Amino acid sequence: MKNTSFSPADTDRIIEMAWEDRTPFDAIQAQFGLAEADVKQLMKRELKFKSYVLWRERVENCQTKHLKKRSSDIDRFKCNLQRTISNNKISKR
Repeated sequence: MKNTSFSPADTDRIIEMAWEDRTPFDAIQAQFGLAEADVKQLMKRELKFKSYVLWRERVENCQTKHLKKRSSDIDRFKCNLQRTISNNKISKR
């Protein structure tokens, strides 16, 4: 792993992005400089073993985590109803 000196907030954000289906590994690399293999190492180190196994299964079956497998119709990382990443609240309709 290249950079292991992430703040707890950054580590939490990386884990959150890794769990999100719409956020590709390329977005994590652009923001934090971690390649897919580095994200996998971080997740293995930070999560409980069973949580890591569930995450890996989910990532392997998720077509949106890899830009090459992703549909060209998906052009954003978050739901259009989501106000901000930090608050993660659905806007009023």
